Amino acid sequence: MTQQHRVRLGSAGPEVFPLALGCMGMSGMYGASDEAESLATIDLAIERGVNLLDTGDFYGTGHNELLIGRAIKGRRDKVLLSVKFGGLRAPGGGWVGFDARPAALKNFLCYSLVRLGVDHIDIYRPARLDPAVPIEDTIGAIAELVQAGYVRAIGLSEVGADTIRRAAKVHPIVDLQIEYSLISRGPEQKIFPTLQELGIGVTAYGVLSRGLLSGSGFGGQGDFRAALPRFTGENGEKNRQAIEGFVTLAKERGVTPSQLAIAWVLAKGGNIVPTMGSRTRKQLTEALGALDVRLSDSDVALIEQTLPAEAIVGERYQAAQMAHLDSEK
Repeated sequence: MTQQHRVRLGSAGPEVFPLALGCMGMSGMYGASDEAESLATIDLAIERGVNLLDTGDFYGTGHNELLIGRAIKGRRDKVLLSVKFGGLRAPGGGWVGFDARPAALKNFLCYSLVRLGVDHIDIYRPARLDPAVPIEDTIGAIAELVQAGYVRAIGLSEVGADTIRRAAKVHPIVDLQIEYSLISRGPEQKIFPTLQELGIGVTAYGVLSRGLLSGSGFGGQGDFRAALPRFTGENGEKNRQAIEGFVTLAKERGVTPSQLAIAWVLAKGGNIVPTMGSRTRKQLTEALGALDVRLSDSDVALIEQTLPAEAIVGERYQAAQMAHLDSEK
């Protein structure tokens, strides 16, 4: 693998490795996970130069932060921590709402600092827009935490262009976390031009469309993909057929479908940092291999022609969740 230069997250954010590690899947969202393997995967990521770790305080109802806290103990200076907040959980794992009120987010941060075993969070962000709280109030409260030294920078997640502009008027925003892949290209229309104008970076998740582009199967009990429209029933079968040409194209280039999907995202702009949800060292090593795949403009065009976004049927979330996404409005 060639030596990788770090890239700046937005015009005023920190310098990061070209890929970030998303840790959600290490706490059960895709079915059972192996804690020892999760720790080994984070170890390998840091060893290979990955310095941005992404989590949420509600992932595994705190388990994910505790896991990362163990993984980074004694080497806090090697990583940047991106933490999402706001998701409310119930005993048993259910979802009971979202809260981005100033008092609530300050409380959430307190617990995150303890679970992670750190004295500050590098990038703090609401996981979604709280429809009951003006974004100005939420960002203003995080800005107070920046002033106090508990937070270094502010990010956003899954919000639309208008919300991004309103937030940026309160405090500089370093990045937007949003789903973006070869088959989820909605942000290209209004959101990415707004980010470019304001000097805000992108940390893209779902680059493999939750495994659809890599041919990943369900992980058994607890795998939330079993309820997603793109994976189930007739949609699932149609989508598996739709990606066959893309899989063949990857084989012809001597790379895996995952690597080609990641390389496509990297080729779409230097301000996009794919956040890979690798749960194992094998998956991480495969993802890192994408950094050696160089795509020309004609390569990108061929990939998009082989698998146009409109060939995929079904939304990326269930209807109720889609209705709550500010980024889809």
